[in-house]
Amino acid sequence: MNKTSIRSEQPADTEAITRVTELAFQSAPHSSQTEHFIVLALRRAGALSVSLVAEKGGQVVGHAAFSPVQISDGSPDWYGLGPVSVLPEHQHQGIGRALIHEGLAALRALGVAGCVVLGEPGYYGRFGFKHRPDCVLEGVPPEYFQVLAFGPHVAAGRVSYHEAFNAKG
Repeated sequence: MNKTSIRSEQPADTEAITRVTELAFQSAPHSSQTEHFIVLALRRAGALSVSLVAEKGGQVVGHAAFSPVQISDGSPDWYGLGPVSVLPEHQHQGIGRALIHEGLAALRALGVAGCVVLGEPGYYGRFGFKHRPDCVLEGVPPEYFQVLAFGPHVAAGRVSYHEAFNAKG
């Protein structure tokens, strides 16, 4: 059995990350099929603050991206998690969970204030994310947008992701 290892993205991983992300979201019901373009645009903009890959048997099988977000209350040092991608044949093996845990630990080590995520509340709640009605991402069902503060200050206001999240190709 091949052990999965988590490490920081290297320049040679770009093509594999694109492939993993594209395949991971290919049949996802709430996907716009642009997640791989988002990761590429974040990388080009220098906005992939934490970019981790999961490797198994020498193959990249997963990826997690963390990038800065802006909050209308001016709270500094907040980041967004996503996209998180795992090859379909490697899903449900804890790889996504390991990527998220490592990424959140990396953000904490950087001394950031917190992280937001748009995703399934039951899944992301396991990492400490919670819905907060005073922290919103416009245009999405509120319960799916969640916040994890690393310290006493919790941001409040409208959250804006990096413009790379509008990438279409």
